[in-house]
Formats: sequence, structure tokens, C-alpha cells
Amino acid sequence: MSTLESLNVGVVGACGRGGFATHPVPGVRLHALCDINREALDAAAAKFPGVERWADFGEMIDKSKIDMVVVGTPMPLHVPQSIAALRRGLHVMSEVPAGVGIEECRELVLACRQAKGLYMMAENMNYFRPMRIVTEMVRRGLFGKTYYAEGEYLHELRDLTERTPWRRKWALGTNGVTYGTHSLGPILQWMPGDRVTSVCSVGAGQHHVDAAGKPYELEDCCVMLCRMQSGGLVKIRMDFTSDRPSAHRFCLQGTDGCLESSAVLRDPDRIWLRSRCEGRAWRTVEEFAEELLPESWKRAEADAKSAGHGGSDYMQLLDFVTAIRTNGPSPIGVHEAMDMTLPGLVSQKSILEAGRWLDVPDSRTW
Repeated sequence: MSTLESLNVGVVGACGRGGFATHPVPGVRLHALCDINREALDAAAAKFPGVERWADFGEMIDKSKIDMVVVGTPMPLHVPQSIAALRRGLHVMSEVPAGVGIEECRELVLACRQAKGLYMMAENMNYFRPMRIVTEMVRRGLFGKTYYAEGEYLHELRDLTERTPWRRKWALGTNGVTYGTHSLGPILQWMPGDRVTSVCSVGAGQHHVDAAGKPYELEDCCVMLCRMQSGGLVKIRMDFTSDRPSAHRFCLQGTDGCLESSAVLRDPDRIWLRSRCEGRAWRTVEEFAEELLPESWKRAEADAKSAGHGGSDYMQLLDFVTAIRTNGPSPIGVHEAMDMTLPGLVSQKSILEAGRWLDVPDSRTW
């Protein structure tokens, strides 16, 4: 094992999504790469002289001298690989969602409760620059009491699904909001201390087919309404099959302010704050960056920008490593991960039952 000043990290799914963790981050030493694609693994490892390469995840966590694992594999592997690593005393950063079933999510929560290592779900949307500015506004009370929000994740995946067959079942082969954490993550930051207690979900029907001519089980444009513990309301919209440009959009309403983010790349996110705006005039979120962007973001911004997803991949890894080194709480611990993941899993049952409202379990009671 390495010292806390420099953590040895192993990345599984290193030739896919896990590759985000290969970018240099202070306090991290890339020690091992793991992927079942041997050819791609050799090519990836060639960029990092001296880094171990493994084709078997179990062998890596048993034999490699690593302190932490980044799980960047397909969705159904997140829980079993996270649990296996936690049981070996390792810290775990897992891609989203935390799991694909409620029972396996329960197993993950119990494993985290018994683990010596720290667990974090890598919800990078929480770390995007505009999201961090809005989160600081909420923290300072500039929105007043937040009580309504919308999140949209519209990302056509049909071509990608043909290249990554696991998505055919786990993303486009399951009806409901199968991938809602990108939308719920920031919203839950903007409703601090709150959680979703029940959901209902409906879809807009199926209008597209896969390469074999079979309709996708996932309806085009699924909507999930979320009742919040505080009495507030959240609407999540997800669309993976419609022909359209991608868009991530948010809105937030509070007693003293509101946000209307842009769905169009490079268009400004607009905000109104009673205490900072004249009359009903909009301002842009970026106008508040100098004052409200966290210092950690400002210090690391130059390095972060080259790491992917607007710097958010870098910032979430840096945040997790800082928590490990300072013995702090996980930035997105297992219960926060469940708050983002479980509503979508329950939505899959709701949509099968014609949109019936269903309760969302609270992982803190497991």
C-alpha cells in the first residue's frame, strides 16, 4: 500500500469510461489498468510506462498494491465490483448509476457500512462549473427555499448502443428513467437535506427500432415526477432514442430566485435572484463566477479543463482523493448515491403500472 500523500489507483474499464481516471491528478499515482479488451488495454498501458495491466478484475484487486479502485465498467458490474473492492479494504469510486436493481443496491449499502474504505459515486454533473456556482448560491441562501426543479437528459444513444451491446439491455432495453442520476444529482444539491419519497413515470411511446428491426423497450421520452420529502416537486425527463441534438437542461425555482439553464451548447444559463437582479431582469450564471465559483475549482481549473467533461471528471476525482487524505466524508457517499439511483429504479416499476405513484425506499433505514 502507498502513503496517503500518493494513492495507488487501479482503473477497471480503463479502455472505456474508466479512462477519465488516467488523467494526472495531485495525490494520485496511476498504478494499474484493467480491461477485458487485451488489445485496447495494451495500447492504453503503452501511454503509461510502468503501469500494471490486468485482464481480470479479481486478480487485480487481489494481487496489485493499490489503495483505490475506479469502476468505469458497464452498469450491471458497478455493484459487484464495488463490493468486491470494498471487502478488500479498498476505496471505491464507481461510475453511475450506483446499481441496476434495488436488492443489489441494498447489498452495496450494507457493504459500505462494514467497509474500511470510502465509497463515492462519480456523478460528474454535480461538478460542472455552472452547477458548482448554483450550488454555492443555494448554500448562501440566494434562492430562498427551493421547492421545484426540472432536469432533462436528452442524448441519442442508438449508434453508440450498436458499438457497446450492453447498453441494448441496460440503457435502451429497460423502460423508465434508467439513467436519471445526471439530472437528479445537481437538483439534490440544490435541495439540500431533501430526498425523493415517491415517483410516477410515463412514456411517450416507441417510434424507433434497433439494427435488427426490433422496437426498443425504452419509450422515447420518459418522464418521472418526484415527490420530495419536503413537499417539493421535481420533474426528470430522459430521452435516448429520438432524433435530435443532445441537451442537458435544468430549471430551479425558489422563493427568492430561479434558474433556467440553456439546452443549447454555448448559450448562457440564465438566473434571477431577488437580491441580485433589477426588477425581473435575467442575469447569466457566469456573471457570478468570480464571486461564487469555489476556490478549489479556480485553483485547479487550468489542469481540469483538459481532463474531459468540462473539467468535472478531474474535479470529482480530486474531491474524492482529498476526502480520503483528510479522513473526511465522501463527497457523494452511498446514501447520496442511493438518493440519485433508487428513484429511477422505482420508475421502472411505475411505468409498467401505468404511471402509478410508488414509494422510494430510504437506504438509511436498511
